[in-house]
Amino acid sequence: MNFSINDSDKQALLDSLQTANLKFQKTYPGDRPDRQPVHTIYGGANLFKSDTTDKIGEIALKNLLTYAPNFVVLAKVLKLDGFEHLPDSLSEIEDLIARLDAMTEAQRRKEHAWLSYSVYNKIIAKLKREAVEDFRIDFEDGFGNRPDDEEDATAVNAANELAEGMANKTISPFIGIRIKPFTEDLKLRGVRTLDIFLTTLLEKTKGKLPDNFVVMLPKVTIPEQVITLIRLFEIIEKKHNLAPHTLKMETMVEATQIVMDEEGRNPLMRIVRAGEGRLIAAHFGTYDYTASCGITAKYQTMAHSVCDFAHHVTKVALGGTGIWISDGATNVMPIGPHRGDNLTFDQLNENREAVHRGWRIAYGHTMHSLINGMYQGWDLNPAQVPMRYAATYNFFLSSIEDATNRLRIFVERAAISTLTGDIFDDAATGQGLLNFFLKAMNCGAISEEEALETGLTLEEIRSRSFYQILKGRRNKK
Repeated sequence: MNFSINDSDKQALLDSLQTANLKFQKTYPGDRPDRQPVHTIYGGANLFKSDTTDKIGEIALKNLLTYAPNFVVLAKVLKLDGFEHLPDSLSEIEDLIARLDAMTEAQRRKEHAWLSYSVYNKIIAKLKREAVEDFRIDFEDGFGNRPDDEEDATAVNAANELAEGMANKTISPFIGIRIKPFTEDLKLRGVRTLDIFLTTLLEKTKGKLPDNFVVMLPKVTIPEQVITLIRLFEIIEKKHNLAPHTLKMETMVEATQIVMDEEGRNPLMRIVRAGEGRLIAAHFGTYDYTASCGITAKYQTMAHSVCDFAHHVTKVALGGTGIWISDGATNVMPIGPHRGDNLTFDQLNENREAVHRGWRIAYGHTMHSLINGMYQGWDLNPAQVPMRYAATYNFFLSSIEDATNRLRIFVERAAISTLTGDIFDDAATGQGLLNFFLKAMNCGAISEEEALETGLTLEEIRSRSFYQILKGRRNKK
């Protein structure tokens, strides 16, 4: 066989290309397989208690059972797939539930009611087990501007409550604080709260932070704000003998200037680099962003087209970096207008209609986020939490059959594909397919056993790495 390119020229060119390829892969390693929470609940720091997340779960479950006492009600409110085949009378609904309860999972999957029945029961199980995945103790919009002595005292109290929650194991698996922004007028207050809170917490816990603790820096517009926070982290870590890079941060996409700077460029990667590996997530601020676009309050919703623009620009800018992206919050609370124990029939109906209307809005917003590849969002009220899981479980369960077949076929084909060095062809695509199942398992949509239908073993699934799965399979050949 004859060639025109000699080996030395070819090797020199490929060595040069390797340097560029590896640099690219370092910047864009692909989606992180780590667990990402499906939501973050923001709550005013003045209200935070060690058992706040437990209380949220209790309220959320009561709200669901009050306004959807069975899966048929929820399915019809949200128009879940197959809802039109469900009965109307209570006796028929009770008979259907008893029949479904007695079936095996394989039998239920053949029924029109399988999806809505599964979604409803998984929501209840989740609310009882782990209603809140991520909580942010909020010193910004959820707390407001207060006298310094009041915010100082709140920072101390919130830190002590968090320490108590750590000891009692009553906090969410992901947790953090949101401080005030590092704008010129609020930077001193933001730094002061950060210092007081972390110093109090670390002294109380003898230098231990909660798992998955993060500091949210809002209203970021320039890299220097992030750089300042990182330098402050270094001081705190040194003071309390924490390992370098222990403290992590998030930023918020809530100003037009973080989507496009004065030179017409998207600055998000510069913001990420300023974080020096500590910036792990970017959260969208629906209402600040729409306000910065000149949208009046009446039309400031997640459904506005300016939000979709910001979402897509953010995803394009951060795609493949491993930075988690979170959507914002729905501002319509599913809460009835009437309170009290002795409500009239009409008042009870008005409450139910208001809650169901709020549910549909929250469900629709979350489904829109999921369809557009945003697997996390904000919740502002316990009554919103059931709809977060309703949309999330519906999204995963309604796609599970197709995703299972795709992953099974992809793994089989990729296991015999080219391996060059430590890099498999299409590894990123495979990791993306695997991540669908990891996300579904993380939030409770499916179990590990159900994921075995992909043809993967439990050991392979728990590796969370498509590369490791294929490497293991190739080594067995």
